[in-house]
Amino acid sequence: MILKRNVSLKRIIGGSTIGALSIFFLFLKLNSITLFLLKVIVSILMLLCTFSYKSIRYFMQNFLYLYMSSILLGGFLYFLNVQFSYKNEGLVFFHDGLSINFILLLIFGPVILYIYIRQCRSMKNRYSNYHKVTLYLEDGTILKLNGYLDTGNQLYDPYSKRPVVLVYSKQLSFDYENSLLVPFTTLQQKGLIACQKVPKMVVDDSKEWVNVLVGKSKQPFQIDGIDCILHSEYMEE
Repeated sequence: MILKRNVSLKRIIGGSTIGALSIFFLFLKLNSITLFLLKVIVSILMLLCTFSYKSIRYFMQNFLYLYMSSILLGGFLYFLNVQFSYKNEGLVFFHDGLSINFILLLIFGPVILYIYIRQCRSMKNRYSNYHKVTLYLEDGTILKLNGYLDTGNQLYDPYSKRPVVLVYSKQLSFDYENSLLVPFTTLQQKGLIACQKVPKMVVDDSKEWVNVLVGKSKQPFQIDGIDCILHSEYMEE
């Protein structure tokens, strides 16, 4: 939800199951280093199962936010444990001896909050243009894609002036003999892109369009985790 990743419920359940299996580590005699490495491996498997692998940047974003949310949640639970399990006299907490966890929390708490808030603001600016996109193809195939609203995408069909949505997906197959070739121009190159009509497109499970013109990109987009470039005209409606 934080990164607006568009993944199926099956993948979420699969990744959660892999994480839940790590409970069996409690029954193994492991030193702290081995346990740490196993936890990292489990977290990697969780991410690959849930989000798959699209690029190193996409994976590292998933990895970073998994641990950020885990640390914040774990810290919150630890704080509750301190509050309800420790006895205190002023700011000094006791639990079978002297504990300074609360003092450390007061020192590092503002630092953690500052980093978290800064990351949230950065994330909001970066991911505000991310959208969940679902394409319904003529053969009955349903593609769930991670879309990005690019105001620079001004690609139109020159014949009927229909806006073009760009998609990079191995599951999207075109019959090129029946495709419409639309000229495009970028800073690096000029050429033609094959386009076909898609019966229906749904964005963020709320906005719906029919007979959408989709162009198939031959190269992945240089935006982490993105499969689809939305045209600004669709989002303005």
